[in-house]
Parts: sequence; C-alpha cells; structure tokens
Amino acid sequence: MAAPTSTVDLSAALITAPVPIGHWLAILPVAHCITLGAVLLMLRAYPRLQAWLAIPGLAALALIDAALLAKVAADGPLTMVMGRWLPPFGIAFTVDLFGALMAFTAALAALAGGIYALADIGESGRRYGFFPLLMLLMAGVTGAFLTGDIFNLYVWFEVLLISSFGLIILGSEREQIDGALKYAVLNLIATTLFLVGVGILYAAFGTLNMADIAAKAGDLRGTAPLMTLASLFLLAFGMKAAAFPVNFWLPAAYHTPRIVVSALFAGLLTKVGIYALIRVMVMLLPMERQELSLVITLAAAATIVVGALGALAENDIRRLFGYVVISGIGNMLAGVALGGLGGISGAVFYALHSMVLMTALYLAAGEIARRGGGFSLSALGGLYRQSGGFTALSLALFLAACGLPPFSGFWPKVILVKASLDLGVWWLAASILLGGFLTTIAFGRLFLLAYWRPTPIAPTPIALRPPGARWRTGLPLAALTALVVGFGILPEQLLALSQSAAAGLADPQAYLHSVFPEGRAP
Repeated sequence: MAAPTSTVDLSAALITAPVPIGHWLAILPVAHCITLGAVLLMLRAYPRLQAWLAIPGLAALALIDAALLAKVAADGPLTMVMGRWLPPFGIAFTVDLFGALMAFTAALAALAGGIYALADIGESGRRYGFFPLLMLLMAGVTGAFLTGDIFNLYVWFEVLLISSFGLIILGSEREQIDGALKYAVLNLIATTLFLVGVGILYAAFGTLNMADIAAKAGDLRGTAPLMTLASLFLLAFGMKAAAFPVNFWLPAAYHTPRIVVSALFAGLLTKVGIYALIRVMVMLLPMERQELSLVITLAAAATIVVGALGALAENDIRRLFGYVVISGIGNMLAGVALGGLGGISGAVFYALHSMVLMTALYLAAGEIARRGGGFSLSALGGLYRQSGGFTALSLALFLAACGLPPFSGFWPKVILVKASLDLGVWWLAASILLGGFLTTIAFGRLFLLAYWRPTPIAPTPIALRPPGARWRTGLPLAALTALVVGFGILPEQLLALSQSAAAGLADPQAYLHSVFPEGRAP
C-alpha cells in the first residue's frame, strides 16, 4: 500500500461513511475462496467430505460472481477499499465489466473442473490437497481480475502460482516434476520482471492505485520512463500468457499433471496474463501501447502461426491442445495490438470463449484417453463407433477451436479480422485466417485418426472414473459444450458485453469516478 505523503491530511483520507452493501460484492468472491480453502484444508483427513463441500462452494462462487456481474452491468464499476483508507492510500478492489466477466467465466470453468475432479482425482490426490489448492487457485485468479491496485495484482499472481505449483506436481511422478520445473522457472522470471516494473512505476507515480495511475499518466508522459515500463510489462505478461517467443514452457508443462489440472490451467492461467496485459496496456498506458503496436502485432502473428504449426505436428493430444492454447493467445494479442473498440472487444470476446473452450477440450481429452486407452494419436481409433454422442460433443469443440460457424470461436475472429482490415494491417488478418486454417487441418487429422478410422489395436481403457460415475465427467463436458454452441448461435448478448467492457477500458472515466467520486486526490 502506498504511504501517504506528509502534505496530506491523513484524517481526511479516512472513510467515515458506511460502505454500501452492494460494494461488499467486490471482495466477497475472494473472501469466499480463501475461507472455503481454509475449511477444506482442515478437513484433510476426510477426503470424501472435502470433495462434497468443494462442489457447492464452487457453485456458490459462480452465483456470487453472477450477482457481481449483474450489479456492475446495471450500475457501472464499483469500488471497495480495505482498511477504511480512501484511494489512493488504501488498497482498493475495483470491479468493472471486464473484470466481472472474466471472474464469472473463470468460476464456471472451475465449477466444471471441480465436478470432473470427483472422477479424475482419487483419494490420494484429495489427501494431498487438490480441493484446497483449487480454492486457493481461484482466490488468486479472482483476486487478479477484481483488484484495483497493481501491486496487489502481483500478490494475486503469486497466490495462483503457489497453488498451481502444488497442483501440477499432484502425484509426484517424474514427468510432473520435470514439467513443474519448466513451468516454475519461466513464471518466476516473469514475476520478477513484473515486480521490477511495479517498483519503477511506484517510483515514477508515487501510487499503486490503477485509477490514480491512469489519471496521472498523461501528466507524467514527458518525464517518467513509461516506454520502459510498458516494455517490461509486455514481456512479463507475455511470458505468463505464453506468447511467442517465450511460449515454449506451456506445451512442455501442461500435459504432465492430471487432466483436470491441465484443463484448469489451460482455461484460466494464461488468461490472467492476457487480462493483466489488456488492463495495463490499454487502460493505464494507452499511448505506449500504440507506440509498441508493431511489436505486439508481430508477436501476435508469430504466436498464432507457431501455435497452429505446433498443433499440426503433435502426436500427443494434450500437447496438441497446448499449442491450440498458444495460438489462441496470439488472437488475443492481435486485439491488444489493434486497439480501438473492435480490437479490444475482439480480444475480450476471444478470452471468454477460450476460457470455456480450452477447459472443455482438455476434459474431452481425458474422456478420449479413458475410451481409447491413451493420449497418442498413433494408438487411437474407433471412438465414433463407441459413442456417437461423445463424438458430436467433440466435433462441436473442435470446430469452435478452429473458429468455424456456428460456434463461439467464429465471432471474435470475425471481429479481429475486420478490425485488422479496417486499419490496413492485412497481414495480421492473413495470420489469423492462416492460423484458423492450420488449426482446422490439425483437428481434422485428430478427428480422422482418433474417431473415424478403425481401432488399430485393442484399447486398454484408462481407469479414470469409478463405476456409476459417468455424470461426473459427462455433465461438465456437456455443460461447457452447450455454452460454446449457445454463444455461437446467439452471440448478441456476449458481443454487447464485450463491446461495453472494451469501451470502459478505452475510456476509463467511469472506473476513475468509482474510485474517486469527488475527483482525484492530490
């Protein structure tokens, strides 16, 4: 928390009026996750009870985030300040439409993952703390989406990293330790760069409150090292999001843990990096984003194509999906590079779509392995003959990942291609289309080999779930697929929300007014 200067009357910085009840919604999701995580940790000796408390807890988190989203959509951004200190001195949770959308979507993905974990995580994994770690992970993810203080954005990154380290080594297998090492080293480097950037930012601005930084940036542009700051943040968040050329850690790590852990990582963790990049580069440092737009555009195009080519070359389904995550990050980076209402709304829409889709794809990979006996395309086949329903769900997810209609991945790509052509950046539009084409070939190959051709060898099914537990894997997969199909067929509401979120980032006056209702403090 920034220390007040000697010229400020500290008594005037204290809140004396009661906090409106609705504003407590800004911190309730994080408080809920931390409290439930602590309770689950105390129930370590009762793994079954632990699991059946976690699922209602995740459902409650989704309901709280839904109420928060409805409140913000109706009334605009809201702010809750810790310790009764007025901004910029107090630590603030400030929730706008962008943060509320990301938090709600993350809660839905976590709920689906929690239900799937009832079949995927055995008693040993529960005793080692899967569900407490999951709640701690959600505390970090949700806190990052809702905080209004850039140092606390760093703190929530640390919270989610600590919990993700625990989840990725759950089982303590050699492959998991190797993947965790690659994951940890690159993320710690990124975190260090982020912390260095925060230190320089505080030295230049004398504040850590995001609204205060956004308000002061214009006045300090000629004296503060804002381009250095923007470059540091771009590199740090690019590493966390797995953007080219610092993307190699993701396919080396995401295939190693339990499949539900991979699903949660693919759906949530890289999106926190993209969220931070959009928040800082678009809302706090818009002029610097514009200066760096060519660099971001080149990184976006390379990330899209490299990710698609990697997916095309892979034989392991989990690693293939890891490269699809990378290619999707490139599409979001393209929106950041383009800026404007079209580019940012396309990036927001794509982020929401990717959180749901990538979680569902990895859950589908677990079902493929259970039915086919493994994750290798060389040994898979005949899945269509085993289950027409599962094949239909998988095909819908594959087409959505390719960006084909009528699924949710189609609309953000249309927005991004149109924004690229409107600005004359035809080669970025070509990269987006080429990435979609290569991804279509990769998924076509996956479908033909794993589903359509006869089984090359007799499969040995993997014991993923106990008998009679089909709903634990089928329900979350079907629900997420329904969202992918629903937002593809009826995209108007999500399009409108994405455009409103983008408008709030490009013109943050409502955000600033929520933090400083009487005007910015001196």
